[in-house]
Amino acid sequence: MHFEGKHIVIVGPAHPLRGGLATYNERLARELQQKNQVTLLTFSLQYPNFLFPGQSQFSDDPKPEDLTIDIALNSVNPLNWILTGLKYKRIKPDVIIFRYWMPFFGPCFGTFARIVKSNNHTQILAITDNIIPHERRFFDTPFSKYFLPILDGAVAMSRKVLTDLQQFPLRKPVAKTGYHAHPLYDNFGAMAQRAEACQALGLDPANRYVLFFGFIRNYKGLDLLLEAMALLPESLSDVKLVVAGEYYEDEAPYNEIIAQKNLLEKVILHTKFISNGDVRLYFSACDLVAQPYRNATQSGVSQIAYHFDLPMIITNVGGLSELVPHGEAGWVCEPTPEALAEAIGAMYTDNRLASMRSNIQVLKQQFSWPSMVGALEAVTR
Repeated sequence: MHFEGKHIVIVGPAHPLRGGLATYNERLARELQQKNQVTLLTFSLQYPNFLFPGQSQFSDDPKPEDLTIDIALNSVNPLNWILTGLKYKRIKPDVIIFRYWMPFFGPCFGTFARIVKSNNHTQILAITDNIIPHERRFFDTPFSKYFLPILDGAVAMSRKVLTDLQQFPLRKPVAKTGYHAHPLYDNFGAMAQRAEACQALGLDPANRYVLFFGFIRNYKGLDLLLEAMALLPESLSDVKLVVAGEYYEDEAPYNEIIAQKNLLEKVILHTKFISNGDVRLYFSACDLVAQPYRNATQSGVSQIAYHFDLPMIITNVGGLSELVPHGEAGWVCEPTPEALAEAIGAMYTDNRLASMRSNIQVLKQQFSWPSMVGALEAVTR
């Protein structure tokens, strides 16, 4: 199916919810609505507060006036799933695209989708970030088994996720699956002057900076990166680590490493939610991005780095290395402090950063939003 003149509904986080998923969904809506009618169906309740590890689920940014957002879905209320499903069954959108990033939403999405699909018109697609989560729970498999079979098609965000997806009983041979890497986050504006960015963030421009960006959880390996910073040689004494993101777990173990390894002068903590307006400042002030993940499927942080032409250090786990060619756009290493320290040293030698920036300007052209739309069209009957 070619997406033109269709009514398309995207189900997932959107304003007033905050974070990378909302940013992605809103950017996809803008791409699709160039030729279609698009509705973002988001949550009146996404997570109960006791399940949400961050400080707030809500954005301080103003509501985007160019998007149609229906705040209607309650993730834990079955009556709401039924009533909202009946509403969209009557509306009869041509396509519904679910953003499926964790099995917790399987019952909500699966019930809603089955009710809508009974209109014998609407096609049900999903963009799958994760099928098997980073942090597993007992309900993951049964919840995904409930949701995934209703799909007419799905696009996985990495080849690893595509492999996981194909292990589940989809509606074969009807369901189509495909793969497309996370498109660029190109909605954070242009890069700022480095001196201006450093001043705004309170950083000394005489130093060099490695950036860890995004919310902080164990699987993202910030502890490994902190230990790596303690291993850097004296020749890299001016290299500092900027941690920009909100703790989604207890911060005490990280503070303990900083204290034990005498890293107070080498680590700058901006451990808060980073607003969209400030993202460009961090990527403009820093030399490279480090993603020391213990496990991963894909990463939106990589696509922000690509947008700002920023080289990356990534670990050889999941689908990360699909996005960042070793020695071209970044450095691929094992998830250990020693390997990460060696990678930081390698990035700061032989003019590699400048060379990689040039390479990235070419490589990032493959991560376009029209291409993502094409991948969704390809799995639509």
